[in-house]
Amino acid sequence: MILSNAFKIRIARSAADAIAANDSVTWAVEHLASLIKGRGIELAEAADDSDEGAKGGLLLSIVGSTFAAEQQDIQTQTNKDIQTQANEEELPATPESFCIIREASAGGEGTLTLIGADVRGLVYAVLELADRIKYSDDPRTALTSIKSYSEKPANQIRGISRSFCSEIEDKPWFNDKVFWGEYLTELATHRFNRIHFTLGITYDYGHDPDVKDNYFGFAYPYFLSVPGYKVSVRDMQQQEVEQNLQMLQFISHEAKRRGIHFQLGLWNHAYHMTDSPNELHVIEGIDETNHAVYCRDALRLLLQSCPDIDGVTIRTHYEGGIHEPSHVFWKEVMKGLTECGRVIEIDMHPKGVNEEMLEVALDTGMPVIVSPKFWAEHMGLPYHQAAIRTKELPIAMTDRTDMMSITQTYRRFTRYGYADYLNEDRRTGVLHRIWPGTQRVLLWGDPAIAAGYGRSSSFCGSVGVELCEPMSFKARKTTGSTGGRELYKDVSLQPDGHEWQKYLYTYRLWGRLVYNPDADKEQWMRYLRQEFHEAAEDCEQALAHASRILLLLTTAHLPSASNNYFWPEMYHNTAIIDTGKTSHTSFDTPPPHTFGAVSPLDTGIFYGINEYADDCTAGKLQGKYSPLEVAQWLQGLAVAAEQHLATATALIGVEQSANYRRWAVDISALAGLGHFFARKLRAGVSYALYERTERTSNLKHLEDALSSYNSARSAWEQIIASTKDAYRDDITFGYKSLMRGHWSDRLAGIKEDIADMEQVYAKAKADAEAAGTSVGTSGTQSLLHSAVTVSSMSQRPAYEHASPVSFSRGEAVELRLSLAEAADNVDVTLLYRHANQAEAYQAVNMLFADGSYAAVIPASYTLSQYPLVYFFELRSGQGDVWLVPGLNANLSNQPYYALRQQ
Repeated sequence: MILSNAFKIRIARSAADAIAANDSVTWAVEHLASLIKGRGIELAEAADDSDEGAKGGLLLSIVGSTFAAEQQDIQTQTNKDIQTQANEEELPATPESFCIIREASAGGEGTLTLIGADVRGLVYAVLELADRIKYSDDPRTALTSIKSYSEKPANQIRGISRSFCSEIEDKPWFNDKVFWGEYLTELATHRFNRIHFTLGITYDYGHDPDVKDNYFGFAYPYFLSVPGYKVSVRDMQQQEVEQNLQMLQFISHEAKRRGIHFQLGLWNHAYHMTDSPNELHVIEGIDETNHAVYCRDALRLLLQSCPDIDGVTIRTHYEGGIHEPSHVFWKEVMKGLTECGRVIEIDMHPKGVNEEMLEVALDTGMPVIVSPKFWAEHMGLPYHQAAIRTKELPIAMTDRTDMMSITQTYRRFTRYGYADYLNEDRRTGVLHRIWPGTQRVLLWGDPAIAAGYGRSSSFCGSVGVELCEPMSFKARKTTGSTGGRELYKDVSLQPDGHEWQKYLYTYRLWGRLVYNPDADKEQWMRYLRQEFHEAAEDCEQALAHASRILLLLTTAHLPSASNNYFWPEMYHNTAIIDTGKTSHTSFDTPPPHTFGAVSPLDTGIFYGINEYADDCTAGKLQGKYSPLEVAQWLQGLAVAAEQHLATATALIGVEQSANYRRWAVDISALAGLGHFFARKLRAGVSYALYERTERTSNLKHLEDALSSYNSARSAWEQIIASTKDAYRDDITFGYKSLMRGHWSDRLAGIKEDIADMEQVYAKAKADAEAAGTSVGTSGTQSLLHSAVTVSSMSQRPAYEHASPVSFSRGEAVELRLSLAEAADNVDVTLLYRHANQAEAYQAVNMLFADGSYAAVIPASYTLSQYPLVYFFELRSGQGDVWLVPGLNANLSNQPYYALRQQ
């Protein structure tokens, strides 16, 4: 919609205002101006706001908080407005915060005063107006109806990781300046303040025997010729090396211009894959004698050549190419940081990082961050694991002491979680990185979950979160193809620009809700209204429910912590029936590596199938969520997504945009996944119970398993129907069949497992008939059907618990829990541990007195450098057992309490 010239906007900034005159703010104002002019609105500059009435129009006064405080009239009015209209907040003081003040005027449109606590805060204020103009049919109303308000960040770091994994697919966007301008502007608009450009992550070094495409693998010689060394990439022209450096300079500068911290990821320091004779890009001129000193000098020169690089992320364990222990090598290399002439943040991927390695980084005098994986190599529900898998706990020995003597032994628990890095005496920041295993292709967008991550990312003083963006790791391991970044067979579904624009809604939700988990929903609804009009609310809810499905599944059921072996979005079937066949999907699942043996990713909150069946038959259920409760959640999410999608489709009618059709395909596929996993979990539980009963006298469990499994197969066939004409036949994230293909490729494995189960049933039925045994229902079946379901949780008595604000090291902590109903038939157990994932929970029965349950965490236990994590297990006299606080209705909360030291 183009407006007439009746509406005009004037922008006022003072050259004396250091924040407002900053280059980044200037860029933001120029971006805003281009959008204003693009909507046909008259724009002018104003020296100040004293003549607002005479000139008319809407005045945008752009001010830094320091300058605003110096101007008594602005300060007085601002404080008045903030106190009355923005919950009595003061001028923005928190770094990266801002406020927008609305002042009406009888003679014109009035004034909007944008005040930033610092440069980034002011950039966000300006970009907020730009976004309102871009996604409004009536910019005049959108701006003049703004009420005074303020925002401040919940997390210090709000990052995106973009990885270079394929020469053929990633070189085009790497060298595309238009792409970088649009992409970085979108990130800044949604308040991301960090981009991690990740190099050297194309292969799992030490695991892949046939490395081919390794472009940017050992990164330095792709950008530099280092004086004093003859290190180069064989057959690479100097012109290409120089062009690579120029692009890195451009990208880092454009990020800095938008107020975004630029982090360069150097994930590999192996210069030659000795077991890989087919490398396409061979590094020459380097060997063991000059490896460390070359890396030192190359790192220094690279940082000096790219002055807008703010930090480096380094993988220091064996997968980065350096065998453990590696502190001697890294001590030499990190001299390149200290010699570059400026402060550089060191971010260490912490798998295997011990005190010795931490000291190497800290001795540089640079700021140091460790960046553990949030949910292994996946994305789970928005809280940190209450307990890690047994497989991740420390062990004494490994058969590869020559390579992984630290990572695979006493520091093994650092692979997939925050480990022991959250001690209160730490000298490093802790940043949580969400890896791209769970959902790679299908659209994701749930405001409740994004807000949950916004709250959990500062867990125990952590500095924030970094998301590996959608389609991360696309075309890894030499699986790229020309045009391969495009996902769609139906070309009409391809976004008009780059493929990343499919995920505009994902970036919007993630950035804004990690910045402020309590953000006004108008910040994403204006986008949805412009795209989907009267169907906006149903589109929001359809995708929100669909987006919880795989996150819940990953948290509750994890065949492999590795993203290379478990891709639930395009699930490679794990067999329910143990036939002795090799299962590649669950190599780190306990024997017999079947569906029932799969562990939850969070073993403290969720049951595995076999574990649940064991406790169910033994009559000793714990309070953990059972696979049946997870199945009911998944089914409910799928049904809700489908209902909202149906309503949206009816509202939109036959004239559907490409964007809506993309949403509809992905929501349908996600809902199908919800139905599939719900039904397969039920089949797995029924089969596990069958295995634990007198089989010839109780075939009902096996019949139920077959019925549920066939229903799951039907759900998978619906997924294929939803995606077969839309998506390409081969979507690649690796060369193994597990990591490439189409949903239709997976059906054969499901059918094969069902056929194996049918054979088991036929034999069991024949055996029962031969023995003259009637097919009945055992007591276990009654136990199964009496298990608590999600819908009955509301019938449990309400509880009250006030978690202490903090505790003092070495002093006892008393905890109390009260129930709204009579509690004489409820037993309560307190479970607690340090915020150290290598430790087990302590359990103590709580005593009931004076209307509440009480227990004490002893002083001897709090005499530690760690925060505390705790929750409660409640058991009724009727056999019901559950956890408090547990998960809320939209799965967005932390199901335990965290308590920090004073």
